[in-house]
Amino acid sequence: MEEILKQYSTQKEGLNSAEANARLEKYGLNKLQEKKKDSPLKLFLSQFLDVLIFMLIIAAIASYMIGNHLDAIVILIVVIINSIIGFTQEYRAENAMEKLKSLVHTDAHVKRDGHIKRIPSENLVLGDIVILEEGDKVPADLILIESYDLRVDESSLTGESDFVKKDTNYERVSDFSNKIKDIKKYSKEEDIQSKLVSMNSNVIFGKGTGVVIATGMETTIGRIATMIQEDAEETPLTIQVGRLGKKIGILSIIVCILVFIIDFYQAMDILESFMTAVSLAVAAIPEGLPAVLTLTLALGMQKMAKSNAIVKKLSSVETLGSCTYICTDKTGTLTENKMTVRTPFLTSQENGVLIAGLCNGVRYEDDELIGNPTDLASYHFALDNDFEKLKANRNFEKELEIPFDSNRKRMTFIYSEADEDDNKDYYVLTKGAPELILDLSDKIDFNGHINNFDSSTKKEIMREIDRMTKRSLRVIALAYKKLDNEGYEKISDLDNEEIEKGDSKIHKTYSENKHHGETFEKDLIFAGLLGIMDPPRPEAIDAIADCQKAGINVVMITGDHKDTATAIAMELGILPRDYYIHEKNYNNVILTGQELEDLSDEEYNEIAKDIKVYARVYPEQKRRIIEVLQNHGEIVSMTGDGVNDAPALKKASIGVAMGSGTDVTKESADMIIQDDNFATIVSSIREGRTIFDNIKRFLKFQLSTNVGAILTITIGSLLPIPTPFTPIQLLWINIIMDGPPAQSLGLEGSEKDIMRRPPEKGELINRKTMIKITISGMVMAIGTLGLFIYELNNGVGDVKTKAITIAFTVFVLYQLFNALNYRSSSKTRNTVLWLSLIGSFILQVLVIYVPFLQTIFKTCAIGLFDWVLIIIVSAIILVTDKIANRIVDGNI
Repeated sequence: MEEILKQYSTQKEGLNSAEANARLEKYGLNKLQEKKKDSPLKLFLSQFLDVLIFMLIIAAIASYMIGNHLDAIVILIVVIINSIIGFTQEYRAENAMEKLKSLVHTDAHVKRDGHIKRIPSENLVLGDIVILEEGDKVPADLILIESYDLRVDESSLTGESDFVKKDTNYERVSDFSNKIKDIKKYSKEEDIQSKLVSMNSNVIFGKGTGVVIATGMETTIGRIATMIQEDAEETPLTIQVGRLGKKIGILSIIVCILVFIIDFYQAMDILESFMTAVSLAVAAIPEGLPAVLTLTLALGMQKMAKSNAIVKKLSSVETLGSCTYICTDKTGTLTENKMTVRTPFLTSQENGVLIAGLCNGVRYEDDELIGNPTDLASYHFALDNDFEKLKANRNFEKELEIPFDSNRKRMTFIYSEADEDDNKDYYVLTKGAPELILDLSDKIDFNGHINNFDSSTKKEIMREIDRMTKRSLRVIALAYKKLDNEGYEKISDLDNEEIEKGDSKIHKTYSENKHHGETFEKDLIFAGLLGIMDPPRPEAIDAIADCQKAGINVVMITGDHKDTATAIAMELGILPRDYYIHEKNYNNVILTGQELEDLSDEEYNEIAKDIKVYARVYPEQKRRIIEVLQNHGEIVSMTGDGVNDAPALKKASIGVAMGSGTDVTKESADMIIQDDNFATIVSSIREGRTIFDNIKRFLKFQLSTNVGAILTITIGSLLPIPTPFTPIQLLWINIIMDGPPAQSLGLEGSEKDIMRRPPEKGELINRKTMIKITISGMVMAIGTLGLFIYELNNGVGDVKTKAITIAFTVFVLYQLFNALNYRSSSKTRNTVLWLSLIGSFILQVLVIYVPFLQTIFKTCAIGLFDWVLIIIVSAIILVTDKIANRIVDGNI
């Protein structure tokens, strides 16, 4: 205590008011500081600072200039909708900080001027002496100098539901005087951690006194506030679309200038040349991309919501599909978050089940079973093994209860059983640490046969305990003995304070006196062992196997002991089943939080990608794990549920909050898993991959149309022939192909091998894909110009109009057939695609044959032979695409 008071220049009676005011002036108020936010207007206008959006605005202006007002309006609507969605997402992201700030408004009991005062917590300063009592919310980060059976709920920070015992047992802290000088450095060590209480924790039981060691943004929750206000990382899709937009923009400008110059030098009308160039620019820009992105991602969000995955940001849906690492919590996500008897070893089935069910602190509240995890596990085990039937055959009445105590490492109940003449027998039922119960037992029950507990039998029991322990099971031993009236009266006569609790009495002195077992908890009869563990979710095992087939690395991060984490990881398939047998061959696959803390950045960077399991890890270390993996170029998903997880979720490529987590965590995350189930994350990855595939399908289809139009116009400009399309026809091609056929490709089902291939980490459009697109564009250009020239040379009547009509129609049909090249291998039929193709064909027929539309589009009616020729030539794209795929993929 003296070291702590000296370190923070304070005294047990507290600071005086003058010193407190001086420190408040120096360090500032004990509250969270919020980073200055952009105004809503500035946030909205920033949505337009995007290459693709800027190009779309230019395309809208150009469309308006050449008289296509409808196209201009449609493009602007797409731009505005896209910007509103982006603004909504960013504006809503600010709620995480608001939720965090709402947690920390409270008052504090503090010693000032030698008296205990109640003051607003924001006026606390370093060195203040704070009094903690049951029900208080901790007002700042404190180090304890006094504690009386203090238990704190830190679940809002750590996500761990168990209450944490805090004490002031400084004797077991080695060289504490040095450690107190840098408390932040040593705060992760368990002996120090048990003496620290963090701001926003809740005092559940007991009392304590602590010295304020951090306020405001220097507290644990303050450092979290700093991190969650950092700018969010751009998603891979956003980055790739931005790159693609720049490339398309540069290419469009170059081609338009080139076409205009060629037409100008060929003495074409300047206005017509300009309109053709601008129309080509509009055709070259995939203005349907934002609409398709929004539609495809929104539909994916709806589908995922039905599967308990709530996605808050559209772009996060796609990011899941390209995920290469999933760093996941263990408890409740990979496991059932329900302690269960995995391995029973009962020497007496009947008595073992009775002890498991009766020697138990569980109770019903509002039809819900309440109790600590171990008691609940043993009680459920009893229920599953005919406990109710066995109990119904006996007339048990609870007489005495001694609750579990960490010093005694056991709990004991005494039950009476009356016969028909109301004579009572008494039974001592004990459950606790196996070594201790074995020491207290001198007999063993073999299904009703009571034998002396000889050394060889005890050794066999110890071997069984060892086997269970190696599997990281929590082992509980069961024992009992029978008392007569005289024996029970001796217990009743003991001088103990009795506390009434329901229909039984708790002997308080017993629970405080670790030596009282000499009275009646001895000469017990051993009845068996229960091996308890939080079991893996069966669906998580399958989901992890699916991830591994899909090239996704699953990393388990837990606060559990290394052995427990290892055992669960082996059952889940994260670690190989033969890990313990060949442990030496698996270097650098398990790391503890302390080992991680001791590694330099260079050392950790070398082994980071090999680690499969992190044990005894503190939530704040998750952020370091993510950063290092991201530096390796990995796309990382991170799960979490506590406030301390919020910075890691914000940093991750996609942060996944559990439905049972805190509001701050949910606000910081990109996605919320309502059922806390790892399998839900994996099904979301499947959907994300499907969406990413569909976005690429749209892009490949759209770009092949653009390349085909560019090559057709450019090559046509170089030849001594008229321009094959009018500006309005170019815009029609752009509208009809950007419309239903292209957007319906965003509704394709999943590829058959979608979860048996590695994640996509490259560009949306890579070199191979661009070669295939160029080949398709060349086929379209050659076929269109070929028919155009043929009609110019062999036609009769108004040759130019008919030739343009045929060229226009064959190019449109090229697109309709080409859409079929980009279907998925899914068994799910995309009816919308077929309807859109039929609808587009009907519209093209109307453009050719309706007199009013003929005037607008400068077309004329064509004959049956012309249609046969157009269909044969345009259908060639189905064959050439397959040949191009085989050539580019190296199969020819």
